[in-house]
Amino acid sequence: MLIKLPLQRFLIFLTITLIGALVLNHFSNSMIRHVPAMAPILFPTLTIFLMVFHTMIAVFMVMKYSCDHRRLYLMPIAFAFASSALLMFGTLKSYPDWFLCGGLTNITNYNDALIFFSFRNILMGVLFISAVILYAFKTHEMHTKKNHFVILSIIIIFCAMAMWLAWSYSSNSPLFNVIFINNSTFKYSDVWKNIISWSLIGIWFLTLLIIVLVTHLRNIFWYSGAFFCSCYIFTLFVLMTGQDSAGYSWYQARLFETISTLFLIFVLFCDVFTLYRQSNTKYLNSYQNSIRDPLTRLYNRSYFYDSFTALQPTIANGHPVSVIVSDLDHFKRINDKYGHLQGDKVIQFVSKVLQDSVRQNDIAARIGGEEFALLLVNTPPEVAQSVAERIRLAISEHNAETSNNQLPESITISMGVFTATDLSVPIEECVRRADEAMYRAKEAGRNRVVVW
Repeated sequence: MLIKLPLQRFLIFLTITLIGALVLNHFSNSMIRHVPAMAPILFPTLTIFLMVFHTMIAVFMVMKYSCDHRRLYLMPIAFAFASSALLMFGTLKSYPDWFLCGGLTNITNYNDALIFFSFRNILMGVLFISAVILYAFKTHEMHTKKNHFVILSIIIIFCAMAMWLAWSYSSNSPLFNVIFINNSTFKYSDVWKNIISWSLIGIWFLTLLIIVLVTHLRNIFWYSGAFFCSCYIFTLFVLMTGQDSAGYSWYQARLFETISTLFLIFVLFCDVFTLYRQSNTKYLNSYQNSIRDPLTRLYNRSYFYDSFTALQPTIANGHPVSVIVSDLDHFKRINDKYGHLQGDKVIQFVSKVLQDSVRQNDIAARIGGEEFALLLVNTPPEVAQSVAERIRLAISEHNAETSNNQLPESITISMGVFTATDLSVPIEECVRRADEAMYRAKEAGRNRVVVW
């Protein structure tokens, strides 16, 4: 099976990554070289910031997983950043006098710091690959409590073992010993330069390749994941440019890593904003669907009455509210002669006329099959009658040709008007009186407006 590479997305990602990496590298390099006196304290200080950033990302991933357990692939990433934050405690332990602004740098254990850095890279790379694998197999069948428990248990055990090994190799166990930096000369060992550094680059490059091929960079989340991998590859190359831990590259690499992680947080915030906007749009659409008639998109009966209730304080303050109830004449004949599909078109046409004939703060609703109601705010009886008459004429003047075949023939409408000027008449009674006026219009020959 051939894997289709999303070439356009990949090229966009590659362009953004190269520009971002060059800008971040230039900024970090300039900062380190312009303030060299800050370098000794800068490394542990940036480590603290990095630890906080990784903790924030871990919490963010756990929160997203708790909202949707189908996103199990987020948990390896969460554990990757959480474990990375814990390993940074070991890095700070390598700088026991960092708070003295570098006054006792001779006791700094650079070898331990690089060991913790190496284990962080290995742990995060493996867990990122695990996340992509879980994303590729995110089928419904795997989302059971048992499967989640097993997978999370394996992740926890792996993280615990990696942190234990890092702690053991970093001068805390006589059984484990590895030299990446000579603490006396500050020189990198051949093991680091020829094996470990290139192995870490290989792990991150493999992780990046898997992310691109499996996820196809479908969304901003995987874009940010791929960018994060690229930044760590650049970080390692920056670190490799130096020959010892006393050079600029040692501090520049940590600053580059911190800034790129901060950029990742901003991207994740953008993802949160996008999800919020989508959720808000869905909520608004759902709310509109709950208060509107699906055929005409006019308000429904319940919203009409709720709006009338909300206008009670307005009526109490002396601002009249008029109710217009209307009903299409001989609509049953339209359905029987032309079919219900054509009848729906007639109702939609009339609804459009009603909606276009009222103000933005007025309410146009469909309260029955071919029965409509208007709620006109701050409108006296004579003005409401004029509005109803204008609507009646607009509907009766149309035929099949002028309505773009929405009307099979000319139709008419009967309308009743009632105006509430105080709270002495209940809402239901107001609507009943307008309805009664409409039936009087029917009895008087239809196609007319009657004021109660």
